[in-house]
Amino acid sequence: MKKNKLTFWLLFSVCLLIGESVIASAPEKGILPVQPLLPVPEKKQVDWQKMETYAFVHFGLNTFNNQEWGYGDADPKIFDPSNLDCEQWVQTFVKSGMTGVILTAKHHDGFCLWPTQYTDYSIKQSPWKEGKGDLVRELADACKKYGIKFAVYLSPWDRHQAFYGTPEYVEYFHNQLAELMTNYGEVFEVWFDGANGGDGWYGGAKDTRSIDRKNYYDYPRVYRLLDEVQPQAIVFSDGGPGCRWVGNENGYAGATNWSFLRKGEVYPGYANYRELQYGHADGNQWVAAECDVSIRPGWFYHPNEDDRVKTVEHLTDLYYKSVGRNATLLLNFPVDRTGRIHPIDSTRAVTWHQQLVSELKTNVLKGIVPQATNSRSSEWSPANVSDDNYDTYWATADGVTSATLTFNLKRPTLLNRLLMQEYIPLGQRVKAFSIEAYSNGQWQTVNVGEETTTIGYKRILRFPTIEASQLRINFIDARGPLTINNIEAYYAAPDKKIEPKERTTVVARTPSIPYQMRGVNQAEAQKATDNDPTTTCLIKNKKIVFDFKQSETVSMLTYLPDQEEYPTGLISSYELYTASKNGKPEKLIAKGEFSNIKNNPIAQEVHFAPVTARYLLLKATRMVADDTRIGIAEWSFRK
Repeated sequence: MKKNKLTFWLLFSVCLLIGESVIASAPEKGILPVQPLLPVPEKKQVDWQKMETYAFVHFGLNTFNNQEWGYGDADPKIFDPSNLDCEQWVQTFVKSGMTGVILTAKHHDGFCLWPTQYTDYSIKQSPWKEGKGDLVRELADACKKYGIKFAVYLSPWDRHQAFYGTPEYVEYFHNQLAELMTNYGEVFEVWFDGANGGDGWYGGAKDTRSIDRKNYYDYPRVYRLLDEVQPQAIVFSDGGPGCRWVGNENGYAGATNWSFLRKGEVYPGYANYRELQYGHADGNQWVAAECDVSIRPGWFYHPNEDDRVKTVEHLTDLYYKSVGRNATLLLNFPVDRTGRIHPIDSTRAVTWHQQLVSELKTNVLKGIVPQATNSRSSEWSPANVSDDNYDTYWATADGVTSATLTFNLKRPTLLNRLLMQEYIPLGQRVKAFSIEAYSNGQWQTVNVGEETTTIGYKRILRFPTIEASQLRINFIDARGPLTINNIEAYYAAPDKKIEPKERTTVVARTPSIPYQMRGVNQAEAQKATDNDPTTTCLIKNKKIVFDFKQSETVSMLTYLPDQEEYPTGLISSYELYTASKNGKPEKLIAKGEFSNIKNNPIAQEVHFAPVTARYLLLKATRMVADDTRIGIAEWSFRK
């Protein structure tokens, strides 16, 4: 009997100890951890978004033939940089605060910057390093040396290969991807352009190839390869699956920006691409946005753009409208013909980074524990939003989708920036919020000048300077319980604006030649020559006759298309002729395309052998959209 009692008490004691251990290790009684709210990102997608800003490099045959999209027929012998220095590139990126770089290993012209075994249309046939160089290798090594990440752009479209559009090309594309993925170390992203199919040289055929953009390249096979050899890599395309195009090449996301897309709906060349700025609020796949933009108007280097590098102010604005709107910023550097980043570009980028550091230097909320109208428990308390730990967060109770945080500042403080982050490993939740400041004895709504809807990974708001003793953030609506892991506030002093110390090269241009356009109302025609890009001359025809009033020698035209957010009348392909008095075509003097004009409607120059004539005729042989009008913001002819 005594033995049974002893056994009983031993077992009872063990049970008590186990119970106490479970209680001690669990959250507060009845409180369960916040459940993920689908869709949620993979860990590699979170790691990618934490990179925030990284560089793009466009360099190749286009650099030497002054084009944006090569046709595929350029001679590799023109690729001959005199002073190529990948370490100079990477040092520029590091000093500009960038965390990685994506290299255009092959653009649409098909020219390869590595010695691929699958074609001779590569640097093997160039004079650079007597055909024994490997630019991909040099950049990958430079990234490793200076501690930033490396990635590649491989154009699915190839305007050089004769077999593009056939099953043979798909095998070629996969083989080249395998080379890049297995020979150059770890990559953080693989970039597939949405431009696919169209006019090309195609081994001399000079025709148009159309492909099934959804299925032709066999992307499921691509994903299997990446899962095997580069499992950490994010796949970029119009619809992901790793990250998505933001729907423009201007470098900004929508103020409302969901990290979701409806699975299987978006594909390369997606017709409703404009909605990619905002994502799909009802999406079921995590595909955050990447904002790609060039530091110059074009993606490749053009000498005439040396005086058109984006200002520090412009670059700063892009940061707030990309990283500050739940996206990443991919800033392109067009490497010049020597093989280096131009000094204007590098100086501007470094100064831009210094400007951002200056504006976001002192977090006035650091260490302040805000008051919350609701908290899930002490484990998920509001103290977590100011503890400088990414993986701790304030959470509300289940079913609570609105709450308020109030920060009591130590003294009246100047503010004009607010940074907020959701803990995205558990999903994106916030749908609406507002900001209030206690100033001059009363609460005032802070007007930030844009929608206060989504937050996501990071939202940074700029507003007119206020002096406040308290700051209140009202989370008005959300998809589920709130999970906020970081809130910061700053004062960016106007007198701390940094100006770059650089020598800007101004490209001398001959004066434009005056002309009249036949059959176009004079007031409308004037919009094409008023040096005002905000006015657009709309011509209800696809042919224009230019009259110089006397014989003039002409060797260049410049076309700036409609500059509206959604432009009208974009010319894709053209023919230019000398013309008779009655406007009939005589001699063809130039023909070609205005490359990438849909996504990047910048000024494009057409150079041709000098011709002397009074009349010229332009034919728009193809429009970007089914448009019966031509839209011209500016059009000029020069000697």
